[in-house]
Amino acid sequence: MIEKRELTSNPNLLEHQPEQIYEHIRRRGKHKIFIGMAPGVGKTFRMLEEAHRLKEEGIDVVIGLLETHGRKETAEKSWGLEILPRKQMQRGDKILTEMDIDAIIERRPQLALVDELAHTNVPGSLREKRYQDVDVILAAGIDVYSTLNIQHIESLNDLVARITGVIVRERIPDRILEEADEVVVIDVTPETLQERLQEGKIYATEKIQQSLDNFFQRRHLIALRELALREVADNVEEHAIALHASYGKDSNLVGPVCNIHERVMVCVSTYPNSVQLLRRGARIASYMNAPFYGLFVNDPDRFLTKAETLHVETCEKLCKEFGGQFLRINSQNVVKAIADVAKEYRITQIVLGESQQSRWKLLLRGSLTQQIMRSLKHIDLHIIATEKTVEY
Repeated sequence: MIEKRELTSNPNLLEHQPEQIYEHIRRRGKHKIFIGMAPGVGKTFRMLEEAHRLKEEGIDVVIGLLETHGRKETAEKSWGLEILPRKQMQRGDKILTEMDIDAIIERRPQLALVDELAHTNVPGSLREKRYQDVDVILAAGIDVYSTLNIQHIESLNDLVARITGVIVRERIPDRILEEADEVVVIDVTPETLQERLQEGKIYATEKIQQSLDNFFQRRHLIALRELALREVADNVEEHAIALHASYGKDSNLVGPVCNIHERVMVCVSTYPNSVQLLRRGARIASYMNAPFYGLFVNDPDRFLTKAETLHVETCEKLCKEFGGQFLRINSQNVVKAIADVAKEYRITQIVLGESQQSRWKLLLRGSLTQQIMRSLKHIDLHIIATEKTVEY
């Protein structure tokens, strides 16, 4: 990730504002985020460990901003790394400090460490948020390592509030995580984190019991841990898909896309048993904690009766009641339509009813199940026996 390169030989360049330097830089810096479920999991410590390793390899590393929160082990881990002084700002009768972006860009290291990415800057700062400062550093061609807790991601804010009862004020846009070149989850068990808290390694003694009774409850930590692991898994999956898209026809060069999360799709028809299939599919999706889809393939050459139209509408309503998404596709080729939708939505599980086609038709064309299996080799099929089965 880090590239060795010489410092700029143009001294006049340093006289410009950071934003004016961009045009002189050929390469945007790369961003690596260390993310965890809560304070105290070891994000900053791990970031410092990697910084020491890179320094030993000859990489020019500086600490742009470090928050130890009084943690002795974290402070000791920073020893031996260059720490750039903070910028002092007069606010009323107080002197406040923030990361000195100009100093970082003038120093031009290969890698800058920036703690607590979601931090809100002192009022009156050039930029409101620290992640905006990081954008400036990256645009100047400097790589950045930063840290983040899962509860600070904008789209998860409401969910975190429901889990913990705490509304997080400092948040970052989801795009920051999506645009990062690498995201590393720092994971410990809830029990380990609670032990660290009780040992005074996270907060001061007077805050320990209050934290255990509120944010650091075991059930909260379990849920936040799952969120962190799932978010990173999503990030890995999206990067794999983007990589395939960039290769186009040569996507076989990077191998098949691995769908990390389960996604369940139920194929419904105009037969009454479709309701049973939707219920079964919804249960499967619930067990797997997976997104749920219902699919109806409509033959444009076949006119639906009023009763059939009403039945499909009932299926759509039921699917949405289960929290699923209902899809309607017009196609004369049912198998191709199912396969195309499955690939587009990255489906991993398909629920079908057992076919009642005649044995002669099965010998000539094969069953719908067999045709789908030939088209989708990496998807599991659930064939559900019902009193009146699906027939296409």
